[in-house]
Amino acid sequence: MDKDSKSKVKIFGIASFLNDMGSDMIYPVWPLFVRSLGANMSVLGFLDGLGDALVSISQAISGYISDRIQKRKIFVWLGYLMGGLSRIGYAISKNWVPLIPFRILDRAGKIRGAPRDAIIADLSTDQDRGGNFGFLRMMDNLGAVVGILLCILLVNFLGFKKFFLLASIPSLISVILILIFVKEQKRDSTKIFKGISLKSFTPQFRYFLILSSIFSLGAFSYSFLLVFAKEFGFQISFIPVLYLIFTAIASLFSIPFGKLSDKIGRKKVLEISFFFWILVCLTFLFFKNYFGIILAFIFYGLHKGAIEPSQRALVSELVPQEIRASALGGYQMAIGLFSLPASILAGILWDKFGSFAPFSFSLFVTILALFLLFRLEVKKQ
Repeated sequence: MDKDSKSKVKIFGIASFLNDMGSDMIYPVWPLFVRSLGANMSVLGFLDGLGDALVSISQAISGYISDRIQKRKIFVWLGYLMGGLSRIGYAISKNWVPLIPFRILDRAGKIRGAPRDAIIADLSTDQDRGGNFGFLRMMDNLGAVVGILLCILLVNFLGFKKFFLLASIPSLISVILILIFVKEQKRDSTKIFKGISLKSFTPQFRYFLILSSIFSLGAFSYSFLLVFAKEFGFQISFIPVLYLIFTAIASLFSIPFGKLSDKIGRKKVLEISFFFWILVCLTFLFFKNYFGIILAFIFYGLHKGAIEPSQRALVSELVPQEIRASALGGYQMAIGLFSLPASILAGILWDKFGSFAPFSFSLFVTILALFLLFRLEVKKQ
């Protein structure tokens, strides 16, 4: 990778750091904030599931349009802008109902995801792609760590309204960084985008899409982990610390897992990530004590650190370059659409049968997805 490419990757990393700092200033208290406005677990599951689904749809649409118009940059800065504006909307909401349109705006801001990932993939080689995606995830998670620390220090002092307004500022700075320091990359004019269909993708990609969707059906929102911890007996003031634990772990291990996928293959690292989620479910089901819950959040951080870089690197390598953004966006759409019923179902199971039910269901689904992953055939990295 040349010097200019490295510089662009660093700028995207800084922008991601700032945006995630703003996002994660509010995420540790998001479930508690929603619950304080009178919402039950089913409503919380709906809001989180809706957010995940919109993330995926926005990425699919932006990925397709990005390939079609041969432009990437506009989706990145516009996405950061939408995220910043949504937090201003949260600040003025009086109950959970107005959160819906601002949640839509917030998660639709993920239109930046697939085009940005396609840029990173295009700037990389097979030898450093996993490491570059790991760097991006590290900066995301590092920003999240700083945001969480700011949450712990400031939210009680400022209150939700002023704090959410403050959280909008970093994303607006990210907009400026992308506009000023990133120039649109010239695309290969010989590789013309002619539209896509399922036939455009390789059989391996379609198989991976199916197994990932199955896994996503059981991968409910982190909000359920935080609410479980609160209802178990953790003080409200300690809940952001639990969020900090898994985010910091994910940040620390994103680059190592990304580089590990460069050496041993994306599939093996994905298998490791599924195994960590299984440990999360087992711990919440059978080790219900303070130490066990903290350990579960550590496992969750390892899961996030392993799954995200290897997923994106694998998807980008299973399809031709000219449809890379569409594939990344389509992949995110599929797993995100399954995340909507995942969180809704988890909320219903929790309200009807207790907190053990969503973890039991997720355990079964994850084991099934892991079995399918074992059977995926990919070329050696």
